[in-house]
Amino acid sequence: MHATDSHPLPKQSRPDLAAWLRLVLTPGVGPAACHRLLDAFHTPEAIFEAPRAALHNCVGGAVAAALLAPATATLQEIDAALDWAGRPGHAILTLHEDNYPAALAQIDDAPPVLYVVGRVSLLAGPCLAIVGSRNATLQGKTNAEVFAEALSCAGLTIVSGLALGIDAAAHNGALGGLGSTVAVLGTGPDQVYPARNRALWQCIADEGCVVSEYAPGTPPLAHNFPQRNRIISGLSLGVLVVEAAAKSGSLITARTAASQGRDVFAIPGSIHSALAKGCHLLIKEGAKLVESAADVLDEIRLAPAAVFATASTEASPEGQGAVLGVMGHAPISADVLALACGQAPHALSLVLLELELAGKVERLADGRYQQVVR
Repeated sequence: MHATDSHPLPKQSRPDLAAWLRLVLTPGVGPAACHRLLDAFHTPEAIFEAPRAALHNCVGGAVAAALLAPATATLQEIDAALDWAGRPGHAILTLHEDNYPAALAQIDDAPPVLYVVGRVSLLAGPCLAIVGSRNATLQGKTNAEVFAEALSCAGLTIVSGLALGIDAAAHNGALGGLGSTVAVLGTGPDQVYPARNRALWQCIADEGCVVSEYAPGTPPLAHNFPQRNRIISGLSLGVLVVEAAAKSGSLITARTAASQGRDVFAIPGSIHSALAKGCHLLIKEGAKLVESAADVLDEIRLAPAAVFATASTEASPEGQGAVLGVMGHAPISADVLALACGQAPHALSLVLLELELAGKVERLADGRYQQVVR
């Protein structure tokens, strides 16, 4: 008798979903084993109906035994996950579904199941990851926020990991732009870590998207955080590292991105700063040195017409002229310029980004802007 005969799966509206959950929740069955099993048997239902010998040949005796073992505890976890998915704003995506992120599906070890809170549609659009040190400098956090806001205004969804420092600044900057942000967690989707980012988590859940490969209730476990980095890069066209030490999890994300065929960008810093050494190392390894959001957009070739389609009136030639008129020829901060122009910060960021792309203004090292006279 097959395992599914003696241990029936719970009833719900998507019969296949329970089988997917049983597969990923079986102890000892990680993403690599899941992919081997799916390559061999095509569906989770077929995996649980397969003979012991066939499973053994595919994934070895220990994993085969786990798949065929009584599933009482696993079924309780499945019920809990299905209950979580039935709540408003929650979703579970499986690798074979059309709404599973296409970019993420391309990587070799794509998570078979994603738990999502918020706007699932964001996972289908163009994304860029911004990562960096948890112990970031004030300048680093400012850079992350400014870049994220500008790139968000340019039509990119900003992906990061909800950590303190650069991650949090990137999420906040993206939420301040015209686009939005995705937080990839190393915990269950219902857990907030660090707790200090609870308000940010809620804001992202309401306005953006929270993603995890770990089941609801999964606590913060150290070995899960490096694993989630492949999802951050896998969802994205590229990864921008803002600040990072020579030995940093951000470098793992960047190198994972490179192995996945994604672009890698790094912001340089002082040769005396420990938090610039990781970025400098990446640049030596071939990452693109960037000084402005325009550098990123040039590399990923996001068409300017598409970039500004969602807010063309705010970035009209008349709006550019007004900003240039107020700016004059001396360096000026974006905050002062926004007050002088009477524009909302996100609208001004869009105009400044278009002016940068047109070569009419440049962003200086201290974050201020200056008109380029030709």
